[in-house]
Amino acid sequence: MRAIAVDDEPMALEVVRTLASKVPYLDLVSSFTDAFQALEYLQKEPVDLIFLDIKMPDITGLEFVASLQKKPLVIFTTAYSEHAVTSFELDAIDYLLKPFSLARFVKACNKAQELYQLRNGSDAAVKDFVFLKTGYEQVKVYFREILYLEAAGNYVTFVLEDKKLLTRMTISEASDIVPSENFIRVHRSYIVAKDRIDKIERHQVTIKGIEIPVGASYMQHLQV
Repeated sequence: MRAIAVDDEPMALEVVRTLASKVPYLDLVSSFTDAFQALEYLQKEPVDLIFLDIKMPDITGLEFVASLQKKPLVIFTTAYSEHAVTSFELDAIDYLLKPFSLARFVKACNKAQELYQLRNGSDAAVKDFVFLKTGYEQVKVYFREILYLEAAGNYVTFVLEDKKLLTRMTISEASDIVPSENFIRVHRSYIVAKDRIDKIERHQVTIKGIEIPVGASYMQHLQV
């Protein structure tokens, strides 16, 4: 998807550029601190997605979208939450409240990609991998390789058959980036791959000989 970012704060644009560079199907072709320059660009160049700040001088992000005759997909980025309802009335894909994490950014991009494919009749297969930031690297991990996820504070370990990858995110953020049809949360600190479970007991599940605790509030949802 071809995307642009519009925000009157240069640092905010840099955040979007950095995060967008980690999303393989996203091409951030330009960014603007001047909303009117962005409008001129949109008149000349094809764009599929806009990352758009709401509170800007001269014209708000909401007014920006309303002025467009041909509307690309829009993800609003803002430090204020009071415009959330209005943004969705304008059919925004998502509403990112600053500061937002990579996981939250990817979740919004995934929603945009799904709608983009539907609008364009794409027969492309559903994405079956994720890029995980570990240290200074981005590691491509296929969902089918994951056995389970284990959280410790603001870090989550992705346990694969042959290795473990530690990445900075919460368990809730991790839950957002793994497909819900294939993974299930069984404990406040654990998410497991449904088809990797070898045994289910009252207070634990077993995967590859590893016993993983099941919280009481999660047991009733453990249907595999």
